[in-house]
Amino acid sequence: MSRVHRPPAQHETQPTLPALPFDPLAARRLRAGLGMEVEHVAYGMRSSYGLPYVAPDLVMAWERGDIAPTGPELTALAGMLWCSVGELLGTPRTLREHRLARGLTPAAVARGVGLDLPSYQRMEESGRWTGTRRQTSALAALLALSLPDLVTVTGREEKLAELLRTAVTTHWHAQVRPLAKLLPLDRRLLESVLEELHTTYRRQMAASLSWADGTASADAGTAGHAFLDHIVERFWSTVGTEEAGG
Repeated sequence: MSRVHRPPAQHETQPTLPALPFDPLAARRLRAGLGMEVEHVAYGMRSSYGLPYVAPDLVMAWERGDIAPTGPELTALAGMLWCSVGELLGTPRTLREHRLARGLTPAAVARGVGLDLPSYQRMEESGRWTGTRRQTSALAALLALSLPDLVTVTGREEKLAELLRTAVTTHWHAQVRPLAKLLPLDRRLLESVLEELHTTYRRQMAASLSWADGTASADAGTAGHAFLDHIVERFWSTVGTEEAGG
């Protein structure tokens, strides 16, 4: 089997960006739908997109999920497969991934939210969003971000998890105000969701007690950790249920 080759990085001082959440099955499905062989894809990327090192082995490695294409490779692959970059991505999590899924350049996003390009690029690379409230709203609109996605890409998910864990394990009323500052949600909705989570957590802990064989502490501890480990997902799920119920 031929070895997959990529050229070495030309600028060693540039930060190494994490691999994109590439969807190998989507790439393979789209190529098959066009009736193209990997040789055709590789040739097109070499001749039309200025990537002379792309060989069939590299395309096959992407489709197997062995490695993920870089940003320029992903853009070229999308062009060859007549699809958007977003169709080749898995679920985006970072600001960079959401931007690429929308097919936008850093300059386009910076301009759209009212930031200079270097400032935006620093935020994207560091994962720490420091934009104003207006810039944050503009970012959400430009990238079509849901509130959970916006919280994640702006680096607020860890703080959210911390507040939620405190709410369900102690007095949830005390966490309404800080959560209202963190999230643009109706206060009454927050109160209802926190009360529901607190009650569910307490009920689950109580149900885990098993005094008969002396495993009460271990069972309760395991149940508690499992609940708290997924507290953010539970929070958004409960928010959705409450909103749907009116």
